[in-house]
Amino acid sequence: ADNVVVFDIDLVQLKTALQSTLQSLGGSGGGDSARAVPLHNSSEDVRGKKRLSRGSSSSHFHSYSSFLVVMKLAKRGGLPCLCLDSSCADGSLDVHHAVPVRILRAQEWQNHLPPIVNTPDVQLEFQLDRPLRSVVERLKSISPIIYLDGSMTGELVLRIDSENVAIRTFYDKLIPRFDDARDGDDDNNTNNNNHNPQPRNDPSRKCTLKIESKKLSASLQWQSSMLRGSVSSYIICMIENEMMVVHVVLNPEDVGFFTYYIPVHYMSPDMMEFG
Repeated sequence: ADNVVVFDIDLVQLKTALQSTLQSLGGSGGGDSARAVPLHNSSEDVRGKKRLSRGSSSSHFHSYSSFLVVMKLAKRGGLPCLCLDSSCADGSLDVHHAVPVRILRAQEWQNHLPPIVNTPDVQLEFQLDRPLRSVVERLKSISPIIYLDGSMTGELVLRIDSENVAIRTFYDKLIPRFDDARDGDDDNNTNNNNHNPQPRNDPSRKCTLKIESKKLSASLQWQSSMLRGSVSSYIICMIENEMMVVHVVLNPEDVGFFTYYIPVHYMSPDMMEFG
């Protein structure tokens, strides 16, 4: 699309710039109010109105704080940069950061698009006070492989089975998401050896995945690094013999989201026994 700009950016430099901006504002007497800094995407200095990334839109954090942060894509010293310009309403402080980026050509976009996956068999939304990471970290130290048994009844079992040990951890009262779950009549079910199709809203729907514990752990690191309150919700999507998807929605929700796609190991039908 003509109004989209896609670019590569060093996440370490971006994180440093964001932390420096918030610390500077917080140190200017704003205290905790710096956590509620209003952030705006700006098209200033960019030819036409352009979005900074695929699928993104202008983000506005409404707050009574006296601070303002403007994020824009602009040139600095002849180089394209993601600029963070922050200031106080009374003009007492101005902080400017410019993080170099590499603009991608349209032909390169396809290399950065998310993978195309089938409709999930099981989708479960977690309560924010029930993180997965701590459990996965403990299981990772015991086994390189973790099995996940999910059910649309709102249950998830994490288990490891080896010659020396068998461990199961149970999560219940999760929130099943039927809106985008696979319909039992979907043609894709033929790929999953499903001989008894189930309707989309059937709470008995189940899925078992075999996944490397290191990859699963890596997809959950945000649970230890992100500030409390910065995530609105997160959903685990299970696609039999294909993929596990971790979808995290930021807070406020109009800020955006990030998604992890974790490949899984193939399991034959006789290995699919739930629990």
